[in-house]
Amino acid sequence: ALAPLAGRLRDYAPAALETEAQEYRRWERSHAGIDAALLSSTTRIDHAFMGAQIAFLQFQMERGYHERAVDTYVTEPFRGVDWQLQQMRSLSDGLLGDAEEWRLVGKRLAAIPAYLDVARANLEAGRKSGNVPDRRMVQRDGIAGSRANATYFRSTLPAQAKGFLGGQRFAGSTLSDVAGAGETAARAFEQFAAWLERTYPLTESVDRFALGETAYEWRVRTVLRDERTASDLYAYGADQVEEYTRRIAEVAERIASDRGIRLPFGTNQDRAWSIRRVMGDLSTESPANDDELLRWYRETAARAVSYGRERSMFDVPQDYQLEIAPTPPVLRSTIDATYFPAPPFKKAGVGRFYLTPTGNDPAALREHSRASVADTAIHEGFPGHDWHFKYMTRRAADISNIRWLTPGAVEDSSAMWCDSMATEGWALYAEELMAEPQSGKPYGFYDAGEYLYQLQGQLLRAARVCIDVGLHTGRMSYDEAVNYFTDHVSLYPGACARAPMESAASAVCDGAARAIYRYSKWPTQAITYNLGKNAIVAMRDAYRARKGSAYSAREFHERFMRMGTIPPGFFRDALLAG
Repeated sequence: ALAPLAGRLRDYAPAALETEAQEYRRWERSHAGIDAALLSSTTRIDHAFMGAQIAFLQFQMERGYHERAVDTYVTEPFRGVDWQLQQMRSLSDGLLGDAEEWRLVGKRLAAIPAYLDVARANLEAGRKSGNVPDRRMVQRDGIAGSRANATYFRSTLPAQAKGFLGGQRFAGSTLSDVAGAGETAARAFEQFAAWLERTYPLTESVDRFALGETAYEWRVRTVLRDERTASDLYAYGADQVEEYTRRIAEVAERIASDRGIRLPFGTNQDRAWSIRRVMGDLSTESPANDDELLRWYRETAARAVSYGRERSMFDVPQDYQLEIAPTPPVLRSTIDATYFPAPPFKKAGVGRFYLTPTGNDPAALREHSRASVADTAIHEGFPGHDWHFKYMTRRAADISNIRWLTPGAVEDSSAMWCDSMATEGWALYAEELMAEPQSGKPYGFYDAGEYLYQLQGQLLRAARVCIDVGLHTGRMSYDEAVNYFTDHVSLYPGACARAPMESAASAVCDGAARAIYRYSKWPTQAITYNLGKNAIVAMRDAYRARKGSAYSAREFHERFMRMGTIPPGFFRDALLAG
């Protein structure tokens, strides 16, 4: 029933959006008419989750999101086609897709020019009413993203299609269709980029990204199922930042001592620079180029899988494989590393762990020291996202369909992020899980340097709580957020001020700016890592206390993963009661 949708793009025309709004109101009435007390415990969770989804979709409509959705309009056509390729039927010799699957690719490509015409009309309406996107989104996602899309549709996609089609009987006509429609789509994106440049003043000083405290707290409460206020979360984030900074300092001081380096840790300033000094010492072992960087990630991921098998942490099938690939150009402006799961309702397809190349930039490569690789490989790979999604996919029949759904687009500013509390929370939890001490291994899977970076990963997600709340509730300006990131996460005080004189400071400042841009356009996403992880830890501790001597970590983990990709607040009581 869903297959024909692969040949379409969402219709954002006013009439279509009004039809959607009518459907949401109908669903809301139907949902309200169900007595949740009469439902089973599993269906009661689904009912509560559906209520949150409907409320969020209406929330987006009421905000007039479609009048400022620049990143959605640019990313959606690319991602739609890219995911079509991911989910195609695999054939022999690396070929992908049958004639019907490729016909739907061509159909979606042909829809892009009209889609962008509607996008322009909606954005123009928003401009006239004052519902305007932030200038950074216009520049980065809108203009730069559209030009990257033009290159993808004109050159990259036809080249991919040629390899995937091979010598199949329909290859010639299909390649011609893809190349022709791709060229038309490329021109449409070039025209869209030029229109954005003419329409929006990119030099304005007004910030337009903040969600606002009332809306922010509504999302935290309704979507993430966390009752804390913005003030509570801001204070909590600061406490978490201090806790992880203290732990990092302890490990850094130990590593420095082992290496015969005497460093001061007495003041906050000394602590930051000394930690940075230790990391600088570790970064002397950095990749020579992007090819070596990719190889290190693949080797470390394989080592993590072996570690999990040796210790029977999970029931890992012998045919389990983890694919790591370079990030597509259109996604590189906001992504360093990420994981895209395979389509859950399809039998074919594989998830992708994307790693963004540095362009062989020496300073950026030094930010990927050998010791820093393990934490990211575990988060995105095993036992983080890749393992999590593959486990759930194998047990999809036990997970209600609605728990796979993510209203709004995927990874853009229209996303609900309801899944992120479970998925990103799990991945961050996986990082800590691999650090549990074992006999002769005080840092578990990690060596001391890798453990230091694992703690920095925890610090990053703690700092995101402060930054995300701060940006979207007016507690922190954009520039203050960038400086907070360089000071507390990168541990490089004043990096942006030093950037014109120091290449390393410039790389740190650029990395911080990319991160803050992402947080500025994705309200409440950045907090889901830390909040989700700690929700899992709290459930695990409560489950262990309830089970006593019968507690099994593997059983708890599998029970958690079988709950699907929804915030733990929706199912905590049911999991503990099981």
